Amino acid sequence: MAEVLLNHDLAGQVRALSAGTRPQPKVADGAIEALKQAGLPTDGLHPKDIDAVMNESIDLVVTVCDNAREACPIFPRPIPSIHLPFHDPHGEPLESFLAVRDDIRTRLVAAVREKLGLQAAAA
Repeated sequence: MAEVLLNHDLAGQVRALSAGTRPQPKVADGAIEALKQAGLPTDGLHPKDIDAVMNESIDLVVTVCDNAREACPIFPRPIPSIHLPFHDPHGEPLESFLAVRDDIRTRLVAAVREKLGLQAAAA
């Protein structure tokens, strides 16, 4: 959800890529539904291993769960990072995914905007 929310809410300012140290076989149905209910695109979403993004041009690493923070790999060059944990709603009802979606939108988008010195979107 973080990848989609960052790419939507900071469109034209960032290109977010999501990857995990131990990704699930597929994106959770609850995550897809939570994004769809917010009118956000879900086509082509799939879990990626960190190796899939290791050679990308990365300006900021964001860890959103404590185990990822501790297992985060060493990147080829120093990269600024932030850690902002979120509840993992895996296996929970849709309401949990909706709450996490809204929490990501509120806290993570603002934290990335601040860390990268991005301007808020015009109203």
